Amino acid sequence: MALVSADSRIAELLTELHQLIKQTQEERSRSEHNLVNIQKTHERMQTENKISPYYRTKLRGLYTTAKADAEAECNILRKALDKIAEIKSLLEERRIAAKIAGLYNDSEPPRKTMRRGVLMTLLQQSAMTLPLWIGKPGDKPPPLCGAIPASGDYVAKPGDKVAARVKAVDGDEQWILAEVVSYSHATNKYEVDDIDEEGKERHTLSRRRIIPLPQWKANPETDPEALFQKEQLVLALYPQTTCFYRALIHTPPQRPQDDYSVLFEDTSYADGYSPPLNVAQRPSCPPLSDTWD
Repeated sequence: MALVSADSRIAELLTELHQLIKQTQEERSRSEHNLVNIQKTHERMQTENKISPYYRTKLRGLYTTAKADAEAECNILRKALDKIAEIKSLLEERRIAAKIAGLYNDSEPPRKTMRRGVLMTLLQQSAMTLPLWIGKPGDKPPPLCGAIPASGDYVAKPGDKVAARVKAVDGDEQWILAEVVSYSHATNKYEVDDIDEEGKERHTLSRRRIIPLPQWKANPETDPEALFQKEQLVLALYPQTTCFYRALIHTPPQRPQDDYSVLFEDTSYADGYSPPLNVAQRPSCPPLSDTWD
């Protein structure tokens, strides 16, 4: 019943999203006439080579209207983004419920049958579709936006992707990409699943061995302080793997769609670092202390 209820709510949200998209276009079309008037007024001023009180008053009124139109369109777009976020959340809840119930559809097979190439593609798509934080004027990026860490009392939810410090078969410890299964407040420990089907292990780990991954991308154009900075030490997901390794930020993103360029620690190179490699904003997180419980 829970899956059916989620499907019904998703269908409702998609209908509401469609209406909001139509409203956005209608608002944009409505405001276009005013923007054309602003352009024509400036052209007349240039032709006459003067700024008269009439033009000042006219432009003030036109720009006031344009500002109100832009704010109205922005409010509609924010509502649409909220709908998209709710849809994604419901889809994730449905996926987790199906996983628990052992139900999988044709497009989402059980992990034991998922080929590694498919897994890499899904991870890449997940990183690319990480939502961009878009705050209102004066808003500061929240925790788990870009480089901003989670609050001290934050508990990752089931289904969240995290970096997890686990013991490998050879006894060495490594950071892996994992998915949260549950958290026990009694023991302060997580249960997480290795995201890699080849490992397909469940680990019970203390909070100190878990780093929640970003839930929003930071916009370099509006919130550069929420990005990792050049030469900052991070844990980054090595391309085409599900393991995190220490790396230095070589170049932060310049645009919202850009990746980080990082230098992975690698003793096979003379300077101890690999050539620059690109990693997405999501598979990057600050390293924790080397002391473990």
